[in-house]
Amino acid sequence: MAGLDSQNFGAPDETRPFPNGHLDVITMGDNTVGRATFEPGWRWSESVKPIAGTESCEHPHFGYVVSGHIHVAMDDGDEADLGPGDLVNIAPGHDGWVVGDEPVVMIDFEGASNYAK
Repeated sequence: MAGLDSQNFGAPDETRPFPNGHLDVITMGDNTVGRATFEPGWRWSESVKPIAGTESCEHPHFGYVVSGHIHVAMDDGDEADLGPGDLVNIAPGHDGWVVGDEPVVMIDFEGASNYAK
């Protein structure tokens, strides 16, 4: 069908596993969107840093928190707790971790193309 494309995260183009979570990735044309699932115990600096090879996450994220709670700490000292319904714009240079015992599910509209690669 011209002008309309659809895909479901139940059948992503790619799944990138990492300790305590994974990223499902869908690419449509020039757009790449990720659905991240972070399990309790996930922390970027422990789960993804060994894959990324950088001191902090250097990917920007423009996303929406579907469920769970995550704390984000920027390299410059800013910090925030994010939860269901929050729309967030996170610049490169940060760490993050799950707060509580519920998995975090977040849709990432910007930083998914090279995350956890």
